[in-house]
Amino acid sequence: MKGRGMDTSLQDWSAARTQELPGAELTHPFGEDWEVWKVRGKVFMLHTQVTGEPLVILKATPADARFLEEAHATITPGYHMNKKHWITLSPGGDIDPSLVDDLVTESYLLVVENLPKGERPVDPDTFGQPTDSDAE
Repeated sequence: MKGRGMDTSLQDWSAARTQELPGAELTHPFGEDWEVWKVRGKVFMLHTQVTGEPLVILKATPADARFLEEAHATITPGYHMNKKHWITLSPGGDIDPSLVDDLVTESYLLVVENLPKGERPVDPDTFGQPTDSDAE
């Protein structure tokens, strides 16, 4: 799906982050024009280029979504998704790999925290936090 000559770095960065998220899987339920990442069958990230540019669509809290949309010209309400709970990242702005990592992780955790406790691949309250063994 990656287009030639397009800046796909947002998609590359976000796809790379999913490799570190337990239970994350890439699917294509809407055809080859859409890459859809799920955790336990629930969507947390989508990639598409149907608009002519590579987009990354992520879940966000309504407050975070509003803040991010105001702070970054290339973050807009979710393309073809609930505009209150999803955001779209577009190329060409000031979004760096660290922010992409954080936004993908947050999207993933928002989905995980709504799963039944027995189905969660991680504890959303402690995932990514340093453990005692990390300090050694």
